[in-house]
Amino acid sequence: MDLTEGVGESCSPPRSFGSFGNYDVRNDVFNRLIENGYDEAVSDPDLFRLRLDAHFNRLPACYGLDFNMDRVEDMILHQTLLDKAKDPAECPVYHARLMENLGTAVNGNNEEHPGSLTSRLASSAEDEDGAPLHKRVRDGVDFEPCSKLGDLNLEKTSKDMEERYQSDSLSRRHENVQAPVHEVIFSTIDKPKLLSQLSALLSDIGLNIREAHVFSTTDGYSLDVFVVDGWPVEDTDGLTEALGEAIARIVGKDSSEDAKHGDWEINRRLLKIGERIASGSCGDLFRGVYLGQDVAIKILRAEHLTASQEEEFFQEVSILREVQHTNVVRFVGASTRSPHLCIVTEYMPGGSLYDYLHENHKTLKLPQLLKFAIDVSKGMEYLHQNNIIHRDLKTANLLMDTDNVVKVADFGVARFQNQGGVMTAETGTYRWMALEVINHQPYDQKADVFSFAIVLWELLTSKVPYDSMTPLQAALGVIQGLRPDLPQNIHPKLLDIMQRCWETDPGKRPSFFEITIELEKLLQEI
Repeated sequence: MDLTEGVGESCSPPRSFGSFGNYDVRNDVFNRLIENGYDEAVSDPDLFRLRLDAHFNRLPACYGLDFNMDRVEDMILHQTLLDKAKDPAECPVYHARLMENLGTAVNGNNEEHPGSLTSRLASSAEDEDGAPLHKRVRDGVDFEPCSKLGDLNLEKTSKDMEERYQSDSLSRRHENVQAPVHEVIFSTIDKPKLLSQLSALLSDIGLNIREAHVFSTTDGYSLDVFVVDGWPVEDTDGLTEALGEAIARIVGKDSSEDAKHGDWEINRRLLKIGERIASGSCGDLFRGVYLGQDVAIKILRAEHLTASQEEEFFQEVSILREVQHTNVVRFVGASTRSPHLCIVTEYMPGGSLYDYLHENHKTLKLPQLLKFAIDVSKGMEYLHQNNIIHRDLKTANLLMDTDNVVKVADFGVARFQNQGGVMTAETGTYRWMALEVINHQPYDQKADVFSFAIVLWELLTSKVPYDSMTPLQAALGVIQGLRPDLPQNIHPKLLDIMQRCWETDPGKRPSFFEITIELEKLLQEI
């Protein structure tokens, strides 16, 4: 579906939910579900009430006004669909069910059916000043319609649907046939043009929209409920299959757009930026929240952005969106529309391995050291299997989560390995840089293995490599055969791994696949 940046169509806050005068719809829903013996409500009422309140609070007030107390279990269905929509692979989530059989909706004078699309559109029309021309009234409470239908192609869509609706209804009247009415519910990430797309989708499979109730959640999802007719039989299996096929066609049609601005494109209006936690030469790193999850936000400074820096940004996005591994920082999304360029990843509360070792002066015991080393090796093994060279592997780019799981991060200079299998650009940080990279010689993935050896040395010593030298002095020393001083009382197998990883000849260095096996075997032995 269209991923153009902006705000979705569904109605938005105010969020002071549920209480209209002295009436709170949540109390009625809760009590009714208890009375009906709903298992979760009966077994743990307190927890269930918390979940119920959380569900209503993430939806706008009009959701409560539209809620049908005769079908109180709908709350459970809506909650389930919204939960499923959190998985991008499932989106859009959809559900179809039979509502009832109704007779003809058009009388002999061709009067408009009150629930028809044209009627619904009229209820949300606005005057020249943007004020609603009509408000619905329920239980003595005035409120504006929840649906924003302005992006629908009204002249064509409503006319086509109404003409087809009247034709079908008149035929049913003459034949004295009851018309099945179904309810179709969609839940997905709320995006611009979403309502228009869903309406067109329903029209494509021959459905007439009688009612549309669309809602936006506070965390950027939509819950769109359509009451439709036009499906000739009561059976919902065929309708569900037709919906799936129609959605698949939309996804296929939009694949070319996804290649440019794919499903990683974030909605910046839903991105909440918090405190700055780091600064670099071309951007800043902030902590923030996106769709309810803690995230790290790397924002480029547009005013000083060079062409090469912008190229690096898009290269980083292209790599991040291709990787998914326990030991690689998880990519959430990016804003790739200049000048608002940013990359959003999961927030790693444990900070960097560099800070953990040097600011806290941590001395690691061998089991913990091996666990960290294995995490790094597994992450790098995954990257190399996917033909990616990191090119700046160091403890500052290794981040930890709340469980002290280490993940490889910062792909600003990472590259897909070219077809020749080698590179020559000097990239990375001198203290961790491989000999062949410093010398501007051709290099491949084994350059990352050299950097890993320096990381391993840091884990063993809790010291900064070559700390008595400037970075350039360290680089010149490496060219001449210098390596960090070997730590005392090191396990001989660990010493062997480290020394083989920083061999001058890249061909003599082990792969990360081999390193992982050796480290895991050593961990089992001790």
